[in-house]
Amino acid sequence: MNRNPLLRGAVLAGLFASILGLSAELTAQEPDQTSPPAAPQTQPAAPQTQPTSPPNQPPAPPSPAQPANDPGTTQIQPPQSPKVPQNDRILWTLPNYLTVENASSLPPLTVGQKFKLVAEGTFDPIEFAFLAIEAGVNQASNTNPTFGQGFKGYAKRYALAFGDNTVENFMVGAVFASGLHQDPRYYQMGKGKFLHRVEYAASRVAVTRSDAGKNQFNASEIFGAATAAAISNVYHPGPRTFGNSVNVWVTQMGWDAVGFEMKEFWPDIHRYLVRNHHKT
Repeated sequence: MNRNPLLRGAVLAGLFASILGLSAELTAQEPDQTSPPAAPQTQPAAPQTQPTSPPNQPPAPPSPAQPANDPGTTQIQPPQSPKVPQNDRILWTLPNYLTVENASSLPPLTVGQKFKLVAEGTFDPIEFAFLAIEAGVNQASNTNPTFGQGFKGYAKRYALAFGDNTVENFMVGAVFASGLHQDPRYYQMGKGKFLHRVEYAASRVAVTRSDAGKNQFNASEIFGAATAAAISNVYHPGPRTFGNSVNVWVTQMGWDAVGFEMKEFWPDIHRYLVRNHHKT
């Protein structure tokens, strides 16, 4: 079973190295300190005179105290809701529907929502373009030579790449996540030391959250990727050996780990680039 993950590996490895390199520099920098906004100045209240009571009339009872409404008093703002980007595309291109930023917990996804989010990422136009390039490289290197060349050979290679990507995405993020009641979303750490964040992101291959919000073994990733590798034996040309299936399984989990690293550090890079753009 000759998968030839050369293109996918080269592209993701390049993006991964670029993101980690820039993120290490960004996390080493101190955040910009901005001066706090000046407190609003209030004008002294004009002295108020009490009306003089008519003769032989008892003074009016004091009115109930009214709560002070000092515009200079600091108002306690309610906590902001967690920022959950619907699709904060990595490098403005790669779909990123299953990422949660600045949130410690969220309501669980329904089964329908899990399948919908996985489908939106899998069938994103950028994914089709990426798979088209991958199939072209596989054709140029004559991967699976029994497919031949020409349009027919290219179509077969494209179908294989599309099948591998689709089956693995749905098995991990929808089928097993729903059956095992696990949350397929990636919760960014977003702060802390660079190496600690790298370790955290890589560990998400083995650790995930349940729908109840508790950390647990990421059975959806492990068993979902294994199932996808086994299913690929049905439509991939031989030899169909256990060793090849294990190699595909490990490779898929490895690139999922790379994807978690990109999801962790992309917001830092995004904010840095946007801030510099506004300065210029």
